[in-house]
Amino acid sequence: MPEIRSDFIADYDSLAHTWWDPRGPLAPLGWIARARAGFVPTAPHEGARLLDVACGGGLFGSHLAGKGYRVVGVDLSALSLREALRHGFDAVARADIARLPFADASFDVVTAGQCLEHVPDPFAVVAEACRVLRPGGTLVLDTIADTRTARFVAITLAENAPLPGRPPRGTHDHRLFVNRQWLLRTARAQGVELRLHGLRPHFGDGLRYLARRREEVRMVPTASTGVLFLGVGRKR
Repeated sequence: MPEIRSDFIADYDSLAHTWWDPRGPLAPLGWIARARAGFVPTAPHEGARLLDVACGGGLFGSHLAGKGYRVVGVDLSALSLREALRHGFDAVARADIARLPFADASFDVVTAGQCLEHVPDPFAVVAEACRVLRPGGTLVLDTIADTRTARFVAITLAENAPLPGRPPRGTHDHRLFVNRQWLLRTARAQGVELRLHGLRPHFGDGLRYLARRREEVRMVPTASTGVLFLGVGRKR
């Protein structure tokens, strides 16, 4: 099993001040967060809780306004958690996302965005997410597929093209990209039947973003789940 780089969290700490920079290296995470939020249902009851796994600087929080949740974030980066508290999160916890410090069935929704492709055992993270999800609750996650196309797009192109929103070189390790069938089986074993949806940037938005005529790029559905994909399911 590939090992996570020992300095990975330090890298995110060093970028904590850029979480909300629309043209910074973390900007695409905000675009994906908006797409992820579109799959989160309105809170089913008063006091409903949502857990955002690997919440980073809280990019997801602003897209949950009006949905009615108490939003909790968990991450290893202390500096990023401070940002999350400033941007719509009600509470945060600093913890290993493969060992969540929460009781079984304690959240109505669990989300995990752009983190599974950075950990040595993404399936342990998914199992934990399912564990803390209540029966009838919704799981929403997104990640990068373990395909050659994804390796080319997410690393060769995205990390090397001199464009705004480019992640730092070395951000991704293709050995950690996620096998979709294993992901489906892991969630199913925990009582969650996932449905996968492909995502890609809106071409027109992307061109306007590069021309500095737009500060955000919409993520739109695509039939292929071979690069960036999102999974949604309810727990039995």
